[in-house]
Amino acid sequence: MSGGTIQEAIKTASDYLARHPEQARSTDSAAVATLVDGLVVRVAGPAGASITTDMVRSVGGTATAPSPGWLLRAAEASCVVTLIAMRAAMLGITLDALEVTVDSESDDRGLLGIDDDVPAGPLRGRVSVRLASAGVDPRTLDDIARWGVRHCPVCDALERAVPVTTEVATS
Repeated sequence: MSGGTIQEAIKTASDYLARHPEQARSTDSAAVATLVDGLVVRVAGPAGASITTDMVRSVGGTATAPSPGWLLRAAEASCVVTLIAMRAAMLGITLDALEVTVDSESDDRGLLGIDDDVPAGPLRGRVSVRLASAGVDPRTLDDIARWGVRHCPVCDALERAVPVTTEVATS
């Protein structure tokens, strides 16, 4: 999709939601995970989408697929790229290059339940953005990059406490 097409789609969606704010909220599509074998998990989503995850050998996995933690970082990186590209298109700027690297630091004692005072998830994360556009002021590119991170739903979900309910059914 060209920048102009993206710009028009965003304008149409934004105009519609400004007129109909009650339509802005929706339930996101579910991800349904099923244990396949060992620590290999298949996750199914809408329209036939699916992914497989596995864990590293050191915790009993076979390392045949990415770990859920890596997919979280991949989701964050791809979401930030998407939001930066959307913002650039909204401003009529064509990006010559855009790359986002997401990494994090974790303490596996939390994941393994060795120390209940250690979080199971990442202790900290980092989003590194590299972008270029000929003739565009670097400050404008910096603003676009920071806007993308600030409006990224995945970054937001990681930074803000999101209430989670747990339902368990046994048979």
